[in-house]
Parts: sequence; structure tokens; C-alpha cells
Amino acid sequence: MRLRPFVALLLLAASGSAAAADLVVSAAASLTDAFQAVGKAYEAKHPGTHVVLNFAASDVLLRQISSGAPADVFASADQAAMDQAAAAKAIDVSTRRDFARNGLVLIVPEGDPAKVASPEGLRASVVRRVAYGDPASVPAGRYTKAALEQQGLWEAVSAKGVLAQNVRQALDYVARGEVEAGFVFATDAHLMRDRVDVVADVATPTPVTYPIAVVAGSKHAREAAAFEDFVVSAEGRKILAVFGFQAP
Repeated sequence: MRLRPFVALLLLAASGSAAAADLVVSAAASLTDAFQAVGKAYEAKHPGTHVVLNFAASDVLLRQISSGAPADVFASADQAAMDQAAAAKAIDVSTRRDFARNGLVLIVPEGDPAKVASPEGLRASVVRRVAYGDPASVPAGRYTKAALEQQGLWEAVSAKGVLAQNVRQALDYVARGEVEAGFVFATDAHLMRDRVDVVADVATPTPVTYPIAVVAGSKHAREAAAFEDFVVSAEGRKILAVFGFQAP
């Protein structure tokens, strides 16, 4: 299974060189490891199908799809991005389903040099930089902003904000010690538990749920629907659970 960047996907669209059995799945960055495993399991059950995975922030993926990049399945990290996809008629709304649930956490570099114990602690002068996804394009960033607004902390924290292009970049900033703290999904923090510490679970005004849908105009709509069925099946959810995702 290969990961292809947006440029490669556009070249495929222009050349028409994608194999008939290629199923292109555009999925949120936080699903990277889980969907790699899901894709392998799906291919094992469908030997004639090759799952091509494309990962990025959900809003970026939607822009790619709207710009003509080939895609058969869209899996978003929040409802807002999928709502935008529905409004743009980029998905077959009849296929839209929630398939996973996650949580937002506050993380610090291993050992917590700044001694941050809660979101309130981010007000401290020793905390100079806080990483989170750009709320304008990254679901994790939208959840972060909404949670901090609810706690009356958004103004103080955003003044120290280091905006990431996706949740994995925010995770990397913290893991490398380039910031004193950051907000990511619980599943992402788990992947680097040897390099970051979770100091708080962060309540969000709306649940962190992941929707999936078949892309409108997919040339492989039947296969796309079958992949979606696999993701929401007991076997698919068992794989997702290995990476920390809960049932919706």
C-alpha cells in the first residue's frame, strides 16, 4: 500500500493512469496509522483491489476533492468538514456514516519541563508556545478553540499559539520540545507516549466523532461503499480500537 501526495493524485487524474482496481481513500491525518492497518486488512479480503491512501487535514482533503483530485472515499475528523462536503455536493450524502470517536488531550514534552498540569496552567509566563491545529482548516484545531472558549482560555492561549497544518504536526512540535504544550487527539498522543505526556483530557462542547462517505461521482462507487462497510463492521472497528478509536 503506497501513500501518494496530492500532486501525484492530480497527475493520476490528468493521465488517467490509475488502475481500475485502485480505490483512493482520502482520510484525516489522525487516521494515518489506523487506516493503513484497515487498508491492508481490506486488501487481504479483496485481492483485486488496491487501496491508495491520501492523508492530510480534513479541510485540505476536501479542497483536493473539490479541485478534481481522484478520490472514492472521504473520512473526516469532524462533522464540520463533512458538512462542508455535503454542502458542496462532494459526497453522496446517503452514504454518510459515523464510524469512530476520539478525544482531545493536552500534551507536554516528556518530563513536562514547564510543569503544565492543566489548560489553566497555559497562562503561566514560562509557557511561551502552545501548538494546535489551525482552526481554519484542521478539525483538532476547531475542537481546541471551542474547548478553550468554553473555559475562557482562548484569548490567553491563542496569543501563544503555534498553528499546525494538521494534528500530527502539532504532535511533532511537542515531541521535539519546540513548544511547551500542545493539543492533539488522544489517539495521536498514544502513538508517541514515549516522547510526550498527557496532562489532561480536554472536554469539548461537541463529541469528537469521525464521519465517512463515498465521494460523489466516484468511478468505483460500489467498491467505495464496500470499503466503508468494512470500516464500520465489527472487524473494522476492532482494528480501529487497536489504535485507540472508540465506537461512535
